[in-house]
Amino acid sequence: MRYVVVTGGVLSGLGKGVTASSIGVLLKSAGLRVTSIKIDPYLNIDAGTMSPFEHGEVFVLDDGGEVDLDLGNYERFLDVALMRDNNITTGKVYAAVVERERRGDYLGKTVQVIPHITNEIQEWIEKVAQVPSDGNNGVPDACIIELGGTVGDIESAPFVEALRQFQFRVGRENICFVHVSLVPVMGPVGEQKTKPTQHTVKELRGLGIIPDILVCRSAKPLQDETRTKLAAFCHVPEEAIVSAHDVSNIYRVPMMLEEQGVSGVLSKLFGFELPSKRPLLDDWKAMADRVDNLEGEVHIATVGKYTGLSDSYLSVIKALQHSSYEVGRKLVIDWIESADLDDQTSAADPEAYAAAWELLRGADGVLVPGGFGIRGIEGKIKAAEYARTNNIPYLGVCLGLQVATIEFCRNVLGMEGANSTEFDADTPHPAVVFMPEISKTHMGGTMRLGTKPTAFLVDDCKMRRLYGGADHVDERHRHRYEVNPELIEQIESAGLKYVGKDETGQRCEIMELEGHPYYVGTQYHPEFKSRPGRPSPPFLGLLMAACGQEI
Repeated sequence: MRYVVVTGGVLSGLGKGVTASSIGVLLKSAGLRVTSIKIDPYLNIDAGTMSPFEHGEVFVLDDGGEVDLDLGNYERFLDVALMRDNNITTGKVYAAVVERERRGDYLGKTVQVIPHITNEIQEWIEKVAQVPSDGNNGVPDACIIELGGTVGDIESAPFVEALRQFQFRVGRENICFVHVSLVPVMGPVGEQKTKPTQHTVKELRGLGIIPDILVCRSAKPLQDETRTKLAAFCHVPEEAIVSAHDVSNIYRVPMMLEEQGVSGVLSKLFGFELPSKRPLLDDWKAMADRVDNLEGEVHIATVGKYTGLSDSYLSVIKALQHSSYEVGRKLVIDWIESADLDDQTSAADPEAYAAAWELLRGADGVLVPGGFGIRGIEGKIKAAEYARTNNIPYLGVCLGLQVATIEFCRNVLGMEGANSTEFDADTPHPAVVFMPEISKTHMGGTMRLGTKPTAFLVDDCKMRRLYGGADHVDERHRHRYEVNPELIEQIESAGLKYVGKDETGQRCEIMELEGHPYYVGTQYHPEFKSRPGRPSPPFLGLLMAACGQEI
């Protein structure tokens, strides 16, 4: 097993995740089976209870693990399916050690950070690295490990120490340390400054880890003198100092690393032969070229409540992008804060109200993604109504399906005050209700989570066609509420059909409105399984309909 450990310095948000994913692409293109691990030094057990404003989206895995959005990056780049144990948090590690101590596993010894916490981390990495993730059941050859945060943070200290020890546990020839740092440009002269990187490498070396590859983030390519200076002061050979400058699109990052010889450095370090032909890299280049040469625009109004931070909807953005490449159009996402569409904003802030409605009316398609809580719900219901009554393509994901159902009950079936019991416990017409098997007292990990089968109940519909005529689909879920089973017959008789249901035949999973160009909703989150070159079918349908293409 080969391990690539990616750490970061100077500041967060430099692109460790994309760097780690891109190195994984290079290893995969060389014929190695690749898996990955993300280490998050926070005390939360997982990302499930964290606000999207705080931490970006919660990414859901096949086994129901609620994890950091970087695991979504790995899945999309490497085309793998990871599990909850591929995300290690401080909370998980300490919980495991405390549980062992309570059972008496440590035989009365004093339990300490070293060796007990650090050993737990190392054993966890070794165990997870052996788990197949590419769907072919083969044990991986290489594991990419990304350490979240910045070197020097108090939170990450036990992980850095564990990784320092780990190099001796697995053999120095089987581990490669990649450090991502910042090379800023200061002043009118435009000189690239190396001091921040010198300091972060010095700190890393002081902790016992010597980087093999230095990835330097900068706006422009690294100058030769900058590279020479970094090599001299950071104890890294010049050929292993990589410029990670701004590129036209994310699919160029693996190519950028390849052009600077990163594959050669890895093959020398790990002792494997690089094949003469690497078709995977040709595919990436073709994808990157295609993205740069899209013509014409398609506008998708995305009506949400976390629009202030686009990372809150990262997988949704990616699913829309993958679909836009397929239809050959440049994607323009018009972000609309859902609260700006409702009547309260009309009175309180007429300018914001007018601007939101102008964006909605100018869109080629409308998307209402998932979310929790009452804020902005009436605005989402208004968006669903606008799309339904004006024949505008609409996709509702999770909560988006629920608000479309509420809107239909109110305005088509005449159920005044219809709502979800999440937002109005005393609604006279509960269109959406709490699922009976879900805990009402615990928040973390208690939803309907992970991959579940959804069977199609009709021989032909738009969604079944998009899924290639499949009998059923396996998609990932994250919800506590569902369409009220008692109202389904009444809703369907008016033309809103639930064409897909869960394995019990009771729970509504896929909806479609008869006689509409594209008005669909999914109770599951199809964005989590979207891949470049293999877009998520419901999102592809939205983009096709928005471009006037036949489904």
